[in-house]
Amino acid sequence: MPRFLSDDQVSALRERTCAAAERLFAEHGPEAVSMRPLAAEIGLTAMSLYRYFKDKDDILAAVRTQGFDRIAEVLERALAASMPPGCAAAPVSSAYITFALEHPAAYRLMFELTQPNEADYPELVRAVSRARRPLRAFVEQSIAAGWIEADEPEAVAHAYWAAIHGLVVLQLAGKIPSAVSFDAIRRSILGALDRGFRKG
Repeated sequence: MPRFLSDDQVSALRERTCAAAERLFAEHGPEAVSMRPLAAEIGLTAMSLYRYFKDKDDILAAVRTQGFDRIAEVLERALAASMPPGCAAAPVSSAYITFALEHPAAYRLMFELTQPNEADYPELVRAVSRARRPLRAFVEQSIAAGWIEADEPEAVAHAYWAAIHGLVVLQLAGKIPSAVSFDAIRRSILGALDRGFRKG
């Protein structure tokens, strides 16, 4: 590895480090994600890795940033391709759930309760904000179309997010019995929210 890397090489190294961190987290849990094993995974010394990341928390923040950007892109596409206002929650929620279940390690890392202060990482703050926008846009479109009524669109968007996230966490934790249909639960949750916020 050359002592001085081009911007493209630094970007590629950061990508490899984030991928290695996600893999170690998936295979061995959060304790395995530290500078020495990460450096070994990508063929560097720990001291070399410190040139590109301040510490372990900096790496995990970068992984979370990638995760929120990836799910934001999925939700943005789902919203753009969805049905008229009032119908968008189903495709957006389906896209969210599909991403979470196809990328469980990334999803767990995105919402790891022991993560450091998010405000210390501006790129992470930006990515989280981006990931919130599609549900907020769905709510605003539905209000504008007269389909739902809400004084606090942000709160309504978070209600949908909290419901979908809770369902995903139950599934990832193996807490939904095989006798219960995952899709039926999803439909019940969204139906209850839709009825609760429906105008009139």
